[in-house]
Amino acid sequence: MTAARAAGVRAAGWGWRHAGRRAWAVRELDLDIAPGERVLLLGASGSGKSTLLAALAGVLGGADEGEERGALLVDGRRPEEQRGRIGLVLQDPDAQQVLARVGDDVAFGLENLGVPRDELWRRVQDALDAVGLAVPLRRSSAELSGGQKQRLALAGVIAMRPGLLLLDEPTANLDPHGVAEVREAVERVADDTGATVLVVEHRVEVWQDFATRVIVLGGDGELQADGDPARVLVERADELAAAGVWLPGRRVLDEPSQRPVGAPLLTAHALAVGHGRTPVASGLSLTLGAGEAVVVTGPNGSGKSTTALTLGGLLRPLGGEVAAAPALAGDAGPAPIAWSSRQLLTRIGSVFQNPEHQLLAASVRGELAVGPRALGLPDAEVASRVEELLARLRLDPLADANPYTLSGGQKRRLTVGTALATRPQLLLLDEPTFGQDAVTWAELVLLLRELADAGDAILAVSHDPELARALGAREWPLAAREAAAR
Repeated sequence: MTAARAAGVRAAGWGWRHAGRRAWAVRELDLDIAPGERVLLLGASGSGKSTLLAALAGVLGGADEGEERGALLVDGRRPEEQRGRIGLVLQDPDAQQVLARVGDDVAFGLENLGVPRDELWRRVQDALDAVGLAVPLRRSSAELSGGQKQRLALAGVIAMRPGLLLLDEPTANLDPHGVAEVREAVERVADDTGATVLVVEHRVEVWQDFATRVIVLGGDGELQADGDPARVLVERADELAAAGVWLPGRRVLDEPSQRPVGAPLLTAHALAVGHGRTPVASGLSLTLGAGEAVVVTGPNGSGKSTTALTLGGLLRPLGGEVAAAPALAGDAGPAPIAWSSRQLLTRIGSVFQNPEHQLLAASVRGELAVGPRALGLPDAEVASRVEELLARLRLDPLADANPYTLSGGQKRRLTVGTALATRPQLLLLDEPTFGQDAVTWAELVLLLRELADAGDAILAVSHDPELARALGAREWPLAAREAAAR
């Protein structure tokens, strides 16, 4: 695999502020990245890491979307002038999906670069092999799991063989095997092409040995640390930990004391789940009691997210049954799929894998108020709940911001907040700790602990190896499907 000459990056007093914001997402950034460097970009949630990557890719937007100062250059030119030279893998793989079939989606960028047909399809297959996505080229992109979509997005970028490769949390929703495969794929591409690589990631241990340099952005959007990974992560460990950087080997929370499990709230028996007529998982049985926490684990494509949606009354079971106990259902009947939206609000709160799939309002404050207003609560009660969640989830400085301008981690905390705002008895959370730094992760987990201690039930779909331990949860593993490997 060959690539164009590796790209160099220079920032001189560069900063960016989103339209309508008082604070700068990134400010006064001065740095030089030499061609071929492998940079691990760290920082607290909301410190501007994704903003910097978007700017380097030339997709941050113009004056209508924000204010820019200083200079940010790739090989001495503005990034938007470097067509085909820069490849970006976004936090949200759905935002990068273009065409309906896997092969066509990977080929899209190559077609726009005018790559000859014979070479194009060789590159497509090479890229899919490199990221470990072993599915037919004609496979529907929509049928892929969240983790498989991340691999697809990475394949589409590396197929273009850019000189600058930008990766925004490329392993966030992958199972451990997928994390290793993608990490190895990126290293293989970097070795073969010599491309310059910038990786944004919260979990340092995955990329620590890959990186030749660590750059840390502080909570105020300024450069906090820069240098050799071993030196920076050791000499400034306490400072970085306080800022929310995940440090290898440092545990953030101790295990909670064991809590009693109350009467069953929800049961599933011989459950089969799927989005169409063909089940993605079947033979599932579960009893979830009051005050209990369960973490659903398993490889990408095993049906974890689909199972959560089915348990939450948002997808109809393809077989078996989901039954709510009277303590949860009240007068709504035992089948959550038959409940109205209003009945679901106070009984089961669902948080989707993709935060943007459940954003409705024009401001963060308005988003948190949607559920309570739908319940017809008095204005004073709505305001009280919203202000409490803004403070608890560290979103109060962003209360008037458009939810779509938040970082991935901030969006995730917001969508958890929208579920909490109606105070349901059962929470179903899909990757609730995605995009969190160590500080916001600990605060979010402690909040979930409190809810379980108070008698609420929690079921979380997660690849986060620390979540089950820190929640005091039992694990419910789903097995890989044969269909997922085809």
